[in-house]
Amino acid sequence: MKKVFISIIVLFIGCSVFAQKQKINYLTTFDDKLFHFGFTIGMNTLDFNVVNYNPIGENPDFIPYPLDRIAWDSKIRSDVATLTPGFTVGIITSMRLSKDFNLRFLPGLSFGERQLTFNVPVKDVNVYDEDLSYYTIRSTFLDFPLLLKYKARRINNDRPYVIFGGAYRHDISRTAQEDLIKLKSGGLYAELGGGWDHYFPFFRFSVEAKFSLGLNNQLGDLPGGQQRLYYAQSIKNLRSKIFTLSFHFE
Repeated sequence: MKKVFISIIVLFIGCSVFAQKQKINYLTTFDDKLFHFGFTIGMNTLDFNVVNYNPIGENPDFIPYPLDRIAWDSKIRSDVATLTPGFTVGIITSMRLSKDFNLRFLPGLSFGERQLTFNVPVKDVNVYDEDLSYYTIRSTFLDFPLLLKYKARRINNDRPYVIFGGAYRHDISRTAQEDLIKLKSGGLYAELGGGWDHYFPFFRFSVEAKFSLGLNNQLGDLPGGQQRLYYAQSIKNLRSKIFTLSFHFE
């Protein structure tokens, strides 16, 4: 009985010490500043929402390819079958609008790629292997997101939040000397996500998940030169989708 009583006392003292430690709040005036700055690093996955002509003859500009057995009634379909991880880096500028809202501008760079998988063999003049079933599109984006951040009530050193807003992205990369599928350079995106702020003694660390949905068709002009046109002609609409997991240091 004595051992049980001593154990209860020790447990009570331990809980009391832990509770006291939890009450130590760091950076209590951090959110009261008008401006603060930081940097962000993260991982991303790039995707496409693909709408195909079904059949390809629905495209009024399509010309049949007898040697490749591509006719008006051919059903050439493409989609992104596998998501490839990419990398994102940027800087943070945040302005306090009110107790619960901040306006955030996070310019940066994103690197990634997408593999458009086709149901017919891919014949690309840039590669010698004609047994491929996919075409790789690599992108390097200049990111310009402008977001509103709504913060919930702070709980000790933690504070959940949601973000929403828009972004403009400009792709500065080229997939090859002569692309099989050309993309437009610029695009507008709607963005929505959420995260969790944690306050340390000297900085705030945040983990954030964000989904970006392209608002405009990213399919560019048809390729020139020796590239076959029916891969691009089979696509009616090509919109970007981006998922980003970010780690903010402010």
